[in-house]
Order: sequence, then structure tokens, then C-alpha cells
Amino acid sequence: MNKVIDAHIHLDSYEEQDRTKLLSELAASGVESLIAVSMNLESSQMNQKLALQYPGIVRPAYGFHPEQEIPSGNEIGKLMQWMEQHADQMVAVGEIGLPYYSRLEAAERGEEFDAAPYLHLLDRLLALAARLGKPVVLHAVYEDADIVCDLLEKHRITRAHFHWFKGAPHTIKRMASQGYYISFTPDLLYEPEIIELAHRYPKHLVMAETDGPWPFEGPFEGQMTHPGMVREVIAAYGAIHGITPQQAETMLYANTKRFYY
Repeated sequence: MNKVIDAHIHLDSYEEQDRTKLLSELAASGVESLIAVSMNLESSQMNQKLALQYPGIVRPAYGFHPEQEIPSGNEIGKLMQWMEQHADQMVAVGEIGLPYYSRLEAAERGEEFDAAPYLHLLDRLLALAARLGKPVVLHAVYEDADIVCDLLEKHRITRAHFHWFKGAPHTIKRMASQGYYISFTPDLLYEPEIIELAHRYPKHLVMAETDGPWPFEGPFEGQMTHPGMVREVIAAYGAIHGITPQQAETMLYANTKRFYY
């Protein structure tokens, strides 16, 4: 069985009992390692502990997820200072990005949404990543991805991973031309928009993820999201391109190693 990597998971967000169980099952699933992204300072610290408990298996990224309320300036300062102090332990800065879904929900409620603080924070986090020479893990979909591309170019960051990406054809073309990576979740097995993206995006810039513990539909309905699901994602990706699951595993494994190791 070929080794695979879950390129994006919120490991610290699982209940402790579930997390312990899935970590004990990784070897049997052929999952070599996990890129454990963070939500905030507390989340980053938890992922650091998990990485120390599971060396070489849990590979942590530290950051601030944008789909939540912006913290105080003091809290942001503490997060960035801590990230800089522990830069040698993180494989990337992430998860960071822009609050597309929060903004959409506010609009549906007829409320105004001030995105300026999120843009300012993202700019600061990208500057930190550039200074530390770290890749970035991005939450940026549709029109937000164009804004993020501008910021990546501003900070001259070339190693960027847009997780669970969706976007317009011109954005896809722009990202591919810059060599930015994307990753597919289990919804590749049932979402037409994602299947179409899998046809279009360059194969050497693709990875597989679960974004666990986020739940999925289709054949995964009612199941706890498990890193082993990346194998089914990879098999589906291979079928789209007319290659065997084993060939797809070898290719996406190499892509993920190239980006994160």
C-alpha cells in the first residue's frame, strides 16, 4: 500500500477520544502524516503539543482562521510573537485567509460586514511568512482568491496552498501560472464544481485533504471524517485523469512532499 498524506486537517478540533483513535489508525490506513492547521493561538499551541507527541506524523501549521471574529490587537500580537518564537517547529503559516462565508452570511442577514480588519491581519501574517521563509495555507475562495493572489505577489510569496479552493476560470489560470497548489477534499466524489476543477488544474500542483473534522455528504454521510479518506479522494482524482489509484497516490504524495517537506 502506497503512503498518503492528509494535506489539511484541524486535528486539534477533534474530541480527544476521536483524535486518539484516528491517530492510532493512521498506519493501518497507510497515512504517513498530517498537515495540522490552526485556528488561533490556543489551537496553534495544541497542535504544537500534538506534533511533539507524534513526531514526524503531525506536522503543524500555525495561524488564524478568518471565519471567526477578529481578536484584539494585543491577542494578535501574542499570536504573531509566539509564531515567530516557534517558527522552527511549523511547516507553514496557516490557516490564514479571508472570511468569504462570514461575509456572505452577513449579507444574507442584511447586515454590513467590515472586511478591512481581516485584510489588515492577512497582510501582517503574509509579511511574517515572507520574513520567516515559510509557505502559507490559505482559506480564500471565489473573488477572495484574487485579492489573496495580489497580496502573495506583493510579499513575493511563491509557496502557497489554497485548500478546498473554488473560483472563476481566470482565477484558476492565474493561480496555476504562479505555481500555487490546491487540494481536494472528499467532496471530489460528488460535487460537480469540484470535479470540473480537478479536470482543469495542473496535476503537479494538486494534493488531497480532509479538512477534518468537517463532515461530508455522499458516500461519507454520517461518518466521522478520517485522514484515511484521502485515499478515496486520490482514487477519485485518478479516475478523473484515467490513471490507477496507485499512480495517483504516488503523484499526489510526491506533490505534497515537494510542498511541505
